[in-house]
Amino acid sequence: MDRLFASPGESPAHDSAASFNGATASSGGSVPGLEGSPAFTVWQSDPSPVPVVIAVPHAGRSYPPELVSRMRQPAYSAPRLEDRLVDLVGRAVADRTGAALLVAHAPRAMIDLNRASDDIDWDMVGGGAPDASSLPVASSTWRRARSGLGLVPRRLPGLGELWKWPIAHDDLAARIEGVHQPYHTTLAALLENVRGRWGAALLIDLHSMPPLPARAGEPAAEFVVGDRFGAACDGVLVAEAFAALGQARRLTAHNRPYAGGYVLERHARRQAGVHCLQLEIDRRTYLDAALAEPGPGLDETIEVVAALVQRMAIAVADLGRERGFWRAAAE
Repeated sequence: MDRLFASPGESPAHDSAASFNGATASSGGSVPGLEGSPAFTVWQSDPSPVPVVIAVPHAGRSYPPELVSRMRQPAYSAPRLEDRLVDLVGRAVADRTGAALLVAHAPRAMIDLNRASDDIDWDMVGGGAPDASSLPVASSTWRRARSGLGLVPRRLPGLGELWKWPIAHDDLAARIEGVHQPYHTTLAALLENVRGRWGAALLIDLHSMPPLPARAGEPAAEFVVGDRFGAACDGVLVAEAFAALGQARRLTAHNRPYAGGYVLERHARRQAGVHCLQLEIDRRTYLDAALAEPGPGLDETIEVVAALVQRMAIAVADLGRERGFWRAAAE
């Protein structure tokens, strides 16, 4: 298989038997068409040493051969759909901080874990919708799917249509049942476990982005912090994120152009003490000039994100203490 399309054993982040910093690993779900390949791996310590969970939904590189064969220009389109190798950042940060870590191995080309399971462009499914009269034609979900950014990506700028032929209904169902449902069930359980111990929990949904365009002569942001315009995370935690990135002298934007998607919408429960942030990292900060392999800035980017997690973990624990549920970490 081409270097681009790694099998589970080729990446440290896919080694379900590995552990780090006292954490143990377990795998779940399954990648349809790739027998024996888990859809994701979780690393966690019990009890959790910090009230933070890091999730990486878009860096998966377990590509079934049949999926690759159906793609138009897979060598071009696959890495552009990925948050290329940002799982390396997530794993190193979890190792240094003790945060729980959830890494998806199923590729975004197969299914986008930051979309709702009904966010489907039925025009790309053979036979169309099971009941076309029930489709929410006017909803924002439907408009996003029709734009090519739904549960299964359909189009890319510079390429157009990604697929040579439609998806079968049973194929789509297998992706949802094997990847999407168990991933989100596992993430919800992780957050509830951390919240139960600390009284509050923070999800950092970790992504990477292509370089943003500079505007009016000003340099572009290297990080974007998204909280769905305040709906997903307490402002105290957002302030800590900006303080950490400011201390590292990193240019940072808030909610624009990325405010957070389905992951934050589904899992944030501020009143119950579950807070969620989406963190986007410019790929130039940790990849090489071709944005394909680890680059000279990887270690520094890991340091920046680890410092952010450590600072935010203290603030999350304080929120849990204020809610009256905090238990000493040494208990």
